[in-house]
Amino acid sequence: MNEGIITAIRVVPLEHYVILSFLLFSIGIAGVVFRRNTIIILMCLELMFNSVNLLLTAFSAYHSDPRAQVFVFFIMLVAAAEVTVGLAIPGDDEAQRG
Repeated sequence: MNEGIITAIRVVPLEHYVILSFLLFSIGIAGVVFRRNTIIILMCLELMFNSVNLLLTAFSAYHSDPRAQVFVFFIMLVAAAEVTVGLAIPGDDEAQRG
């Protein structure tokens, strides 16, 4: 099963993964720089994390080295912690009521 996934990832050239990751990361950077809403900034950080995950997974598959997938796992843990922080932030409605 794992060899099938690696073969499916290798069908697309590595350059396409790099370009897509760069575009996603650039959109995330723009959101962090130009937005003021905390939730939007956290969503843009999540987008940046996912672009790095995509790139690490592609490089891992192309080089047949599973060590990058360990980094992907830790990035996903950080992203999950970020989501819990984002959910703990009260919205505008709750802040106005209390």
